[in-house]
Amino acid sequence: MLTSGNISKLRRLLKNIRKKDAVIGLVPTMGALHDGHISLVRQAKKDCDYVVVTIFVNPTQFCVGEDFNKYPRTLAQDKKLLISAGADMLFIPRTTQMYHHDNSVYVDEGDLSRGLCGAVRPGHFKGVCTVVAKLFNIITPDIAYFGQKDYQQVCVIKRMVRDLDFSVSVKVCPTVREDDSLAMSSRNRYLSSQERAKAVILSRALMAGRSMINNGEVSVHKVTGAMRDIVSRCEDVKIDYLEIRTADNLQELSRISGNVVLLGAVKIGSTRLIDNILVKARKG
Repeated sequence: MLTSGNISKLRRLLKNIRKKDAVIGLVPTMGALHDGHISLVRQAKKDCDYVVVTIFVNPTQFCVGEDFNKYPRTLAQDKKLLISAGADMLFIPRTTQMYHHDNSVYVDEGDLSRGLCGAVRPGHFKGVCTVVAKLFNIITPDIAYFGQKDYQQVCVIKRMVRDLDFSVSVKVCPTVREDDSLAMSSRNRYLSSQERAKAVILSRALMAGRSMINNGEVSVHKVTGAMRDIVSRCEDVKIDYLEIRTADNLQELSRISGNVVLLGAVKIGSTRLIDNILVKARKG
């Protein structure tokens, strides 16, 4: 696996790769890799001739008071995982390469990013869109891979790709879970053993909501109320949101119909966790 932190060098290398008509896949990450990230790399290896993984803890997507400085950085371990998964190139740019000292241009999506996580993390998706747009411009991949766990992020990036005419296909891969159903996340390592035991309540609440819909419940109020009741019974778990939205464009609804997504965010101690489940409502 080749490793580079230099944008010009990476572009020259990828230019030569493209001369061979290779399909290039991109897996953008912030490092602290787990099996969820590795599943994206493995899918990219199946689809593409050459797979680029990026590790960059992007400062512009962290809000004031968030965990940028303590975000886990495990580069040596990450490299071993990527080599075993078959990644061809690891791109690790410095912040000064990605953002000039007088940087003044950003990419901001104004619809899908307003609610849910966007409501409690102002500026977060502006930072996400900006860094992903930059990576698309630097690497010009044919396919970019993202995990379903960050569902709102995926919707925002798809909208950015559509509206700015990026020549890249966005492929969304299923959420990878621990044995007890907790969605894998780099932030899970923040949890104490007691907090880790409580963290599974989010996925259990979402799964209970899915069961209600599968059994014919069509009231958003009833399903979200039941999910909130489940989480509220777990001491020291604070709900940011538990909502049901349309799966394609995250629109609010009062009656469940068609393809929907159940989304939740909770805070356990100082750690914020998110999760979601896609559901197709029964006809009638």
